[in-house]
Amino acid sequence: MSNDTLFEARDGREPFRFDEDVARVFPDMLKRSIPGYTATIEAIGSLAARFVRPDTRCYDLGCSLGAASFAMAQGARTDQVEIIAIDNSEAMISRLIDAVDAQHETRIQPVLGDIVDTEISDASMVVLNYTLQFLSVDQREALIQRIYEGLRPGGLLVLSEKVIDEDDDMEALLYDLHHEHKRRNDYSELEISRKRSALENVLIPERVSEHRARLSAAGFRHIAVWLRYFNFVSIIAIRR
Repeated sequence: MSNDTLFEARDGREPFRFDEDVARVFPDMLKRSIPGYTATIEAIGSLAARFVRPDTRCYDLGCSLGAASFAMAQGARTDQVEIIAIDNSEAMISRLIDAVDAQHETRIQPVLGDIVDTEISDASMVVLNYTLQFLSVDQREALIQRIYEGLRPGGLLVLSEKVIDEDDDMEALLYDLHHEHKRRNDYSELEISRKRSALENVLIPERVSEHRARLSAAGFRHIAVWLRYFNFVSIIAIRR
């Protein structure tokens, strides 16, 4: 795993993009930048053991290097499932194809494509792991609706996101705690500042209440935040 030193060189003036340089250091970037990321991936495997059904599909939307896809594959108690891993980054999909081939994991199907155009059908589990936040806000409702309609009854959506707290004072505290987390993981103040600039207007967080409202409007009736670490949450929603 290569160390993430991207923003020692990048000055943050160019918008963040999932290019070859990011793909090369992405596992280290996630580990050091997102509190609770490892727990989220572990839980996706546990949830797959409960929710993935034979002769269905699973979707990893905005899959990057496929951590959630492999977690679903490892957790699923059936070989009769297609795990469709979709990302619009050629660098990410190229590396995922190599990883799938190396592990002989025939259930995972890497797809280069845009999740906003993806047809979802016959799904028992769908994962949006820190993906929705990179779509424009006006695209989010349609995607969540399409996911709901593509899930079988009893199917599960896992939605992990960076969020804004409802309380402004708590938001300021959680913001500072997240930056302290990065410092403790050996990012410099300059790297933190540059990455924040690069992500501005690229990663657009919302409040948990906004995510809940969107999920409810799509038809989900069973919704819960199962994990929160500072200003990062993971939500599960079940179609009934």
